[in-house]
Amino acid sequence: MPHANPGIHHLQVGDVLVTALNDGQFHAATEYVTGVPAAECEALLRDSFRPLPPRITVGCFLLRFGGRHVLVDFGGGGAMGTMLGHAGSRLAAIGVAPEAIDTVLVTHAHVDHVFGLVDGDGAAVFPKAEIVISGIETGFWLSAENESRAPEGARQYFGIAQRALAPYRDRIRHVADGAEALPGITARLFPGHTPGHSGYQIVSGAETLLIWGDIVHLPGIQFARPEAGMGFDIDGDQARRTRARAMDMTAQDRILLAGMHLDFPCFGHVVRRSGGGYAFEPVVWAPTESGPFGG
Repeated sequence: MPHANPGIHHLQVGDVLVTALNDGQFHAATEYVTGVPAAECEALLRDSFRPLPPRITVGCFLLRFGGRHVLVDFGGGGAMGTMLGHAGSRLAAIGVAPEAIDTVLVTHAHVDHVFGLVDGDGAAVFPKAEIVISGIETGFWLSAENESRAPEGARQYFGIAQRALAPYRDRIRHVADGAEALPGITARLFPGHTPGHSGYQIVSGAETLLIWGDIVHLPGIQFARPEAGMGFDIDGDQARRTRARAMDMTAQDRILLAGMHLDFPCFGHVVRRSGGGYAFEPVVWAPTESGPFGG
């Protein structure tokens, strides 16, 4: 069956045109979830009419403002099979060449967020782009000592992060929590999933969007049960505290958010449920009324 969704969605945030680019999905399992029994996870997925076993959506974002072309992450490239690695074709479909990308804001250095930055030969996909990332994040993944102490099954992820960042080594700029990554864009540290896992808050005029990275991987489970972690969280307890803080903040302040693993097109609001936990309310689709990609 042909795909009904092109994997491209535009949303205007003040003067910033934000485009969600779907990189694909990968098969997951309820056994990945920690802190909530698998049977309860399966019930939550069935109740929200989601497939079993679950799938995890992977996305990234293009920001266009003031003549800039800025990416937030860039998917998994060819590292995770044919179900992922489609962000490049989405970018080409809207007429943005790799040479046009000025900056890549990296939330964290997991494979499904950074391996799209390099081609099959390990060369930089974006020849002119600066990489902006938390110094805590690079300090963790580029450390030979950390790699040697990691469980054997986790060491491959150090190599992946190192390969993805290597061709940009002279173009990496570190950004701290609360610092301006670019004009109107502030880095927000959300640690736990990885040590330097970060989001990026965009403020343009009276409008705000928080791209929160990997606060949630399985929306059908983790909004209702925010204590549910993922087995690949590096510090599971810290990730749970961070998720609780992020959900409380976005619900309380009614902040528009986007996430790499939310259901495409990935934009919406967190609301508190009367019986406890949270729910996610997607942004209702509307055509973009102006700009070069309107309609």
